[in-house]
Amino acid sequence: MTAPVTPAVTRRRRWPIVVTLVLALPVAGWLLLRDTSPVGHFTSAEGRDHYVGAYQKAFAAMGRPADTLDVRTGYGIVRAYRYTATKPGTGGGSTGPPLLLLPGTASGAPVWADNLPSLLRLRDVYLLDLLGEPGRSVQNRPIRDHADQAAWLHEVLEALPDPRVHLVGLSIGGWTATNLAVRQSAAVAGLILIDPACTFTGIPFEVVVRSLPASVRWLPRSWRDSFNSWTAGGAPVDDSPVADMIESGMRHYAMKLPAPQQFTDDQLRSVTVPSLVILAGDSIMHDAAVAARKAGSTLPAATVLTYPGASHAVNGEQPDRIAADIAAFLERTGR
Repeated sequence: MTAPVTPAVTRRRRWPIVVTLVLALPVAGWLLLRDTSPVGHFTSAEGRDHYVGAYQKAFAAMGRPADTLDVRTGYGIVRAYRYTATKPGTGGGSTGPPLLLLPGTASGAPVWADNLPSLLRLRDVYLLDLLGEPGRSVQNRPIRDHADQAAWLHEVLEALPDPRVHLVGLSIGGWTATNLAVRQSAAVAGLILIDPACTFTGIPFEVVVRSLPASVRWLPRSWRDSFNSWTAGGAPVDDSPVADMIESGMRHYAMKLPAPQQFTDDQLRSVTVPSLVILAGDSIMHDAAVAARKAGSTLPAATVLTYPGASHAVNGEQPDRIAADIAAFLERTGR
């Protein structure tokens, strides 16, 4: 007799697909065939409509935000959502700076669906769609270098009603958060990095090579599924609204962003805000032990945690543990 599939099991099976379908591809967008446009864009009106439909379906699991913001920056309009904390005064308190969540590359705000309930027990939460990536943000000026990438995010933070936020970055979102903290940290209360890519170590060559078939829009989806299963430690690949959204973005959106580069030791030492680094023990993005040593020896005010057995899909595999560690970090730092 086949054992029944419980919601928890379903979530464990689904999230490796939801998260690692693209979050483990921090180089993929830059390896796609180029066209002449200097900014990221949907390749057709039909493709954009398909993506928006998939995005809206995936976003339905997030619940209604308290506010939807379209923040105008010098590089385009950034879509942000604000959610209000559900249990004020618990888990570090909701009166401190909110959490601002940054997804991985070629992803979007709905990738945080399973994390949102537990994080809302800690603080108010903002979600962003990265500029120049698939999502509801719209790029209208070239992002030429890493200073530009920090500039647009700094402009978003300055436009928010909260003077400071804790940046929570997943995969390439962790790199994006660190890039801002290195360059313009005035509005950053704390840095929380969840298996950040290309931050403490370079991307392994095997990842680059194996991501190539998954990076080509016209190749069969099965090629991407094979890669995504590998990034999630061999977890089965099933369809889900978020996975469909990400796949649609891969197929219909052309990114035009500079490739991320690993930070130097001096750059990391310049990050003086409190930091929490959560590394997946079995991540294919880096050697977790090497990344942990680099984070601990360079970030001046860092707590470094490694989750044994976790894959690069760690945020979906262990959302409650991540929330508990973030709560402890907020309470310990008093921010």
